[in-house]
Amino acid sequence: MKTEFMDVNETRKNVRVEIPSTVVDAEIDRIARDYSKKARIPGFRPGKAPARVIKQRYKDQILHDVAHDLIPRAVDDALRERGMEAVDTPDVRDVTIEQGQPLTFTASFDTVPTFDPGELSTIAFRRASKAITDEAVQLALQRLRDRAARHEPVEGRGVDHGDTVVLDLERRDAGGTPDTHHDVSIELGAKANPPGFDEQLLGLEVGATKAFTIHYPADYPIGELATTDVSYTVTVKGIKRRVLPELDDEFAKDLGEFGSLGELRDKIRGQLKAAEEHKIDRDAKNAVLEALVQRAGFEVPDALIERHMMARTENAARGLALQGLDPTKVGVDWEKYRGAQREESVKAAKADILLDEIARREGIEALDGEVDAEIARYAERMKKTKDAVRARMEKDGDLGPLKARIREEKTLDLLKANARMEFE
Repeated sequence: MKTEFMDVNETRKNVRVEIPSTVVDAEIDRIARDYSKKARIPGFRPGKAPARVIKQRYKDQILHDVAHDLIPRAVDDALRERGMEAVDTPDVRDVTIEQGQPLTFTASFDTVPTFDPGELSTIAFRRASKAITDEAVQLALQRLRDRAARHEPVEGRGVDHGDTVVLDLERRDAGGTPDTHHDVSIELGAKANPPGFDEQLLGLEVGATKAFTIHYPADYPIGELATTDVSYTVTVKGIKRRVLPELDDEFAKDLGEFGSLGELRDKIRGQLKAAEEHKIDRDAKNAVLEALVQRAGFEVPDALIERHMMARTENAARGLALQGLDPTKVGVDWEKYRGAQREESVKAAKADILLDEIARREGIEALDGEVDAEIARYAERMKKTKDAVRARMEKDGDLGPLKARIREEKTLDLLKANARMEFE
């Protein structure tokens, strides 16, 4: 096989490949034999048609199959011989194939550039430190208190701010189509409530019925409701008020594992400290990686940049969908959004290349024990057996990404350990 490599730029390469006619003819003969076993040709018994007839009758299909089989293998062999690795599927063009002639084609591909990441000890980063204040502990306690709140029935007054109202509700859009719901609980002040809806409920007592219309403004996040009028009819069936428990020893004991409020405070302080240490560690690793990216001067393959741009755009759309919003109806120019991700995508792709190269040079890999430990942590959180979690991950193809994450984290640990740390 003959190959001729040409540089388009630092990362984009072309390779012109010529596969000898002897290899091509042998593959044509092999595929023609396969066709002859299945072909039904008038005048011949099944499987008895001469190879010459098969090759004439199915010429185009056979040549297509030959090219489909030979070209990927030839590209892989050519790249392996040069020690190159394509970051995406090569683009194949200018294919010529004919019996008795060499198969020729050109493949274009992006490859990771060669570079030296430099001396890691010359990287510096600043380590911030933040003490856990009493105010932070109190705020965490308040969140626990909020979650433990209970709702008690209200009698003798109408709906007030902060109440939770139980309603029978009918809504009608501009077309008059009714949509009825029973025993709906609505907390006044909730962000998901329609604009002006809470005000319509204030003062209503149990048993009261009220009809009103809500106008949705032009900037309303749900596009199909923007600038529309929706009619509502509500009947109040119950009013509840939110009651918070006292922050005392009994509250701590009710949580199940604490003998006093002091023990609960100590536990929260420890959790906040661990979380802060984790954040400091993550910030330090990000700072080291950012410094490494800033000093790296190589070009990044377009295929890797495109991959990150697409992933960022898909994540943004997925985030809207998780909020119950239709990404196609929120007024976002997704092509413009995608283009705006290019600068950060270049940095992210460059970081990928740097981490992979450093891991390769340092021989960093995810060890079996590390993978098992991570799966065990997943299993504990999911309250399933480790074997069940591993089986699911193997089925879903998640073991490879898990190993890649472990390898990347170990590489970041190496970078942080070798960098020069400065304290703020």
